[in-house]
Amino acid sequence: MLRQVLIELALFLTPFVVYAALLFAIRGTLVPESWSARTLALLSAAAVGLVVLGLVVFEMRSVAPVGARYVPAHTAEDGTFVPGHFE
Repeated sequence: MLRQVLIELALFLTPFVVYAALLFAIRGTLVPESWSARTLALLSAAAVGLVVLGLVVFEMRSVAPVGARYVPAHTAEDGTFVPGHFE
C-alpha cells in the first residue's frame, strides 16, 4: 500500500519537477513570477491526469484471472506466513 501511495505521489509531483528543471535550465533560477496561476493550473491538471492514469494502470495490472479463487492470507503448518493470492 505504501508503495502505491509513493508511486502516485511521484506521478503527481512529476510535472512540477519537470517545469522547475526546465525553468532552471533556461533561466538559471526559479523566480516566483514564472509560477503564474495559469501555469500552476495546467501543471495541476497534468498531475491529476498522471495520477488517474497511474491508478487505471495499477488496477489493470492487479486484476485476477477469470474464474480464479481467492485464498486469504494464513499461517502454514510450519509457521510461515502465506500472503493472500489467487489460485
